[in-house]
Formats: sequence, C-alpha cells, structure tokens
Amino acid sequence: MDFAGALQWMNIQFLLNGLWITLQVTFYAIIFSLILGGIFGVIRFMEIPFFSKILGFIIDVIRNLPLLLIIFFTYFALPQLGIRLNIFWAAVTALMIFESAMISEIIRGGLNSIPKGQAEAGISTGLTRVQTLVYIQLPQAVRAMAPSIVSQLIALIKDTSLATIISLPELTHNAKIIYNQNTNYVIPMFVVMTLLYWIICYSLSQFSKYLANRGSAKATRKDGALVQQK
Repeated sequence: MDFAGALQWMNIQFLLNGLWITLQVTFYAIIFSLILGGIFGVIRFMEIPFFSKILGFIIDVIRNLPLLLIIFFTYFALPQLGIRLNIFWAAVTALMIFESAMISEIIRGGLNSIPKGQAEAGISTGLTRVQTLVYIQLPQAVRAMAPSIVSQLIALIKDTSLATIISLPELTHNAKIIYNQNTNYVIPMFVVMTLLYWIICYSLSQFSKYLANRGSAKATRKDGALVQQK
C-alpha cells in the first residue's frame, strides 16, 4: 500500500474528474427516469385498454434484464439500428431505460395505495378522472412513494459504475486506470472510491429518511385532527 503516492494531487484531480462525470450521468438519468417513469406509472395505473398491458409487458421485461446487458445494447446494438450515441449518452440512455421501468412500478404502487373511495369522491364532485388523479391521488401518493424513489435513485448512482465496461470515464473507471499503473495503489483507490460513494449515497439515504419521517408526521397530525373533530 502506498497512500502517499496514490493520493498525490494529480490522482485526486483525476478521480474528481471521474466523480464529476458520475454526477452528470446520474443527474441526466434521474431527470429522464422520473419523467418517463412517472408517465409509464400513470398509464399503467389508469389501465388504458390494450396500451397499458403492452407497456406493462415491456416494463416487466426491462426490469428482469441485467443492467449490464442494457448498457451493451445502447452502446453496441443501437448503432446497428442507425442510432449512434457517444459513451456518455449511451450510459445515460441505458440507466434511463432501466430506472424508468423501476420507478414506474413504484409510482403505480403508490397510486394503488390510495383508497379508491377518494377517487370516487373526486369524480362525484364533478372532477374528471385526470383532474382527480392530478389534484387528489398524486399529491397523496407522492408522499408515500418519495422514500422508495430516493432509494431507487441511490441504486442508480451505484449502478453508474457498471458503465466502466464501455470505458465511460466515471469514478470507478478512473480509479481503475490509476491502480493499474501501480498495484500499490489498489487499496488506497478502493478506500477513496468507498468514501466518495458513501458520502453521496448516505446523504441521499438521510434525505429519504427525512421524507419518510415528514410523511409520517403529517399523517399523524391529520389523524389527530380527525380525532379532535369527532
């Protein structure tokens, strides 16, 4: 082990460059995954004839595929179909495809957890099904599913390391380059990678706990208010 040599500024800067790529890939993948996952989850929840079942089948297939296979597909197979993506966007696309399928199921489950009586009450007041979904069901479901979504996004951050297989210059890839030059740097690089991933993922996990506690506190206050009214 050679911590002094491994942690020289040039290597640290190279690792931080990799971390920056990791964060960029994560950012874009999160944005697109939330958008697509939200749309897919709502479509499946609304049970649109024929379309929802086809979408559900596609989502189930994606969820049961290894993410590594999807990364290979976006980088090596899509060019055969005339769609050429550079390494960065191939990684983002693969993560987006995989995570949007996961998030869609979280959203569908969150919407299904809302009592059907609330939707019926909204429709009985003159709201359309879409208005009932937007104004009544979604706001409640978001509080219930927010911790699960954050947990899934934590998994997404860790999954970015798989993109090293297509030579994306992210954190794991850059660390591998450093310790391949000197085997004495292996343990120091793993220590640094562990620390960086831990800081990011632990921060998000604490945020997830905050959302869960906040949701529980709101539910408790509502229950207390109902009891007082009775």
